[in-house]
Amino acid sequence: MTEITPEIVAEHGLTPQEYDKVLEILGRQPNLVELGIFSVMWSEHCSYKSSKRWLKTLPTEGPQVIQGPGENAGVVDLGDGLAAVFKIESHNHPSFIEPYQGAATGVGGILRDVFTMGARPVMNLNALRFGAPDHPKTRHLVSGVVAGIGGYGNCVGVPTVAGEVNFHPAYNGNILVNAMTVGLAPADRIFYAKAVGAGNPVVYVGSKTGRDGIHGATMASAEFGADSEEKRPTVQVGDPFTEKLLIEACLELMATDAIVGIQDMGAAGLTSSSFEMASKGGMGVELDLDLVPLREAGMTPYEIMLSESQERMLMVLKPGREDEARAIFEKWDLDFAVIGQLTESGRMVLRWHGETVAELPIDPLAQAAPEYDRPWDEPEPAVELDERALPAEGDPLGALERLLVSPDLASRRWIWEQYDHLVGGDTVERPGGDAGVVRVAEGPKGIAATVDCTPRYCLADPRSGGAQAVAEAWRNLNAVGALPLAITNNLNFGNPEKPKIMGQIVGCVQGMGEAAAALGTPVVSGNVSLYNETDGQAILPTPVVGGVGLVPDVALVTGIGFPGDGLEIVVIGATQGHLGRSIYLREILGREEGAAPPLDLAAERRHGDFVRGLIHGGKIAACHDVSDGGLLVALAEMALAGNRGCSLAVPAGESALAGWLFGEDQARYIVVAEAALPILEAAEMAGVPAQAVGATGGSELQLEGYGHTSLARLRSLHEGWLPGLMGGDLVGAAE
Repeated sequence: MTEITPEIVAEHGLTPQEYDKVLEILGRQPNLVELGIFSVMWSEHCSYKSSKRWLKTLPTEGPQVIQGPGENAGVVDLGDGLAAVFKIESHNHPSFIEPYQGAATGVGGILRDVFTMGARPVMNLNALRFGAPDHPKTRHLVSGVVAGIGGYGNCVGVPTVAGEVNFHPAYNGNILVNAMTVGLAPADRIFYAKAVGAGNPVVYVGSKTGRDGIHGATMASAEFGADSEEKRPTVQVGDPFTEKLLIEACLELMATDAIVGIQDMGAAGLTSSSFEMASKGGMGVELDLDLVPLREAGMTPYEIMLSESQERMLMVLKPGREDEARAIFEKWDLDFAVIGQLTESGRMVLRWHGETVAELPIDPLAQAAPEYDRPWDEPEPAVELDERALPAEGDPLGALERLLVSPDLASRRWIWEQYDHLVGGDTVERPGGDAGVVRVAEGPKGIAATVDCTPRYCLADPRSGGAQAVAEAWRNLNAVGALPLAITNNLNFGNPEKPKIMGQIVGCVQGMGEAAAALGTPVVSGNVSLYNETDGQAILPTPVVGGVGLVPDVALVTGIGFPGDGLEIVVIGATQGHLGRSIYLREILGREEGAAPPLDLAAERRHGDFVRGLIHGGKIAACHDVSDGGLLVALAEMALAGNRGCSLAVPAGESALAGWLFGEDQARYIVVAEAALPILEAAEMAGVPAQAVGATGGSELQLEGYGHTSLARLRSLHEGWLPGLMGGDLVGAAE
C-alpha cells in the first residue's frame, strides 16, 4: 500500500488544511484511491470552491426557466411542448497542451452535457482566445484547435453556426477554448442526474475506459509552468463516430421509461458521475470495478476511477430493464455493463478483485467541498481617456482598412469554413453574422444563439465589462429578430488566490448578474475555469456569455448584409464617440488605456425591444449591432456581407470624427429600410435615439468628404489576413 505523504497530498492538489478536513471526514488516513477521489471532487474544476459564493448571487429563475444551474445543462421553455437545453464549458488547459484533442474532446464533452438531458444537439458554438499572432506557438495552436473543433463537430453531425476568435499577448501561455451546445427536447421529457431506488442497477455505457485524461480535472485547477508539455498524457482522446452512436443509443433508450437517472462521464470520469448522481438522490453506491469495460490491461482502481476517457455515460435503470437497454446499446455497437447498484448507505463502496479498495461517504465529497471567501481587491477605476488630446484622424478610410486587417476584426471565414455549418439542413443564419439560427423542425420557430465577451473592457472595469458581455449577447440575439431567453456563462480567469484576480472575478460576476436581471435573461448553466496563468502571467479576465433566444418565425430572421440598392441607413442608439479601450485606440494609435464605454442597461432593454419589434413587423431589411471598431467597421461588415456598397455622411458640425466613426458606444444597432422617416418617427415615439446616416448602393464604401474605397479592396484585406497568418505570410497592415 502506498504511504500517503505530504508530497503525495500536494501532488493531488490538496492543501494541508484540505487534507486535514479529509482526515476529519474519514476518521482515518485515506488510501491512494480515496485520496485521488477527494482530489478530483474537491478540485477547483469540479467544486467551484473559489467562485461558488459569488455564483449564488446570479439571477437563475424566470417563467421561461425549466432547469437552472445544478444539472448538466440549463433548460428553457420554447412553447408548443419544446425546450432548449444548453451550456458552455471550457477545455482550456488540454487545448494548450494538445490542441487537436483538447478542442475535439471539449466539443464532445459539451455535446454529452446536452444529450444527457434528453435533448438532441442542434447547434454548436465556440469562443476562442489565442496569443499574439507573431508568437511562435500561435499558428500551431490555431491550426490544431480549429481542426479539432471541425473534426469532432463535423463527424458527429451537429452544425457549428457561430463563435468568436480573439488574439492578445495575454493568452500567449494559456489559450481559451470554450465550447457551447444547444439542443432540443420535449419539455415534459427532461432527464436528470439523480439516482434513486435502492437496488436499482448502475449501468456503464459507451466506450471502454483507458488511461487517457487521468488527473485532467486536477490539471485544469492549477497554473501552468515550465513543465506544461509534460502534461500531455492528462489530455483525453476523442472519437466523434462513437459519440454519434452514443447520442442515438441514449435518445432511443430515453424514448422508453427505463431510465431513472443519467449522467455523462466528464471531468473526473466515473468518480464525479457516480458521486454526483448518488448525492442528488441521497443514495449510496456499490461498484464492482472488475465489471468496468477496459481497453488497457493492468489498470488499477485508481486509474479506473480517475480516467477521463471520452464517450462514456453512467445511468441508473429501473430493475428488470437491463436486457432491453443492453439490446439497444449492442445494436449501436457500444459497450454496456451493469457495474453496480444503489444502496441506502449514503456511502460509495468500490470493490476490485474481491476486495474493498475504497469506502467513502458520498455527501461530504459531493456537497461539502471547501468553499472559500477569498480576499479580493476592489479594482482601481480606469482613468478616463482625454479624447481631445488624441491626434485628429485625417484618413478615416485608411484607418478602416487597417482595422479590417487587424487580428480582432479580420474575417474569420478561414476558420468557419472548416466547420460544417449546414449539416442537418436546418441552419437559417450561418457564421459571420450576429447570431447563429437553426430552424425548429415541424414549425416556423427557430433558435438563435451567440457567444460574446470583450476582455479589454473587463480589464478596465470588471463590473462594467461583465455587464457588457451580457448586453452584447442581448444585442446579437435581438439583431436577428430573436427574443433573448437566458444565458450560460464561462468564467475564464487567472489564479483566484491573488486578490487582484479575485477582484476581477467578483466584479465580473456582479456585473453579469445586474445585466442578466435588467435584461430578463437569467443564468441557467455555466462553467468556471480558473488558474489560467503561466509562470504567474494571467490571461485577461474573460467571462464569456452564451445567449439563447427564440425566433417566432424564421422567415423574419434578419441578416447583416445589405440586400439591395437605394435603402436608407439608420443608426439606432446614441453615438457619443467613446474611444477608451477601443480597437481603434489600440490598432491605430497603439494605446490600450482609458475607461470602458459606459453602459445604460435600461437603454439596452429599450433599444433592443425596439429593434426586435421592427424586425417582427417586417419594417427593416438588414440589421447589425455596433460593437468592436464602431460604426464604420459595422457598415463595412454589412457591405461586405451583402456585396453591396454604401455612402455615409458625417453629421454637420461633428468635430470628433474618429469618435463618431470608430467609437464603441453601447446599445447601438444599424438598420436599413426602404425609407428612414418611418423608422425615425417610430424611434422618437419609443424614446429611442435614431439618426439617418446614408444609403446603400454601388460597389464602393463612400465617406462623404473623405473619399471612397472599393469593396474588392476591403474584401481582399479583410479576408486575407487570417489565411496569410496561417500560411506564414502575416499581413500586418493595409498597404
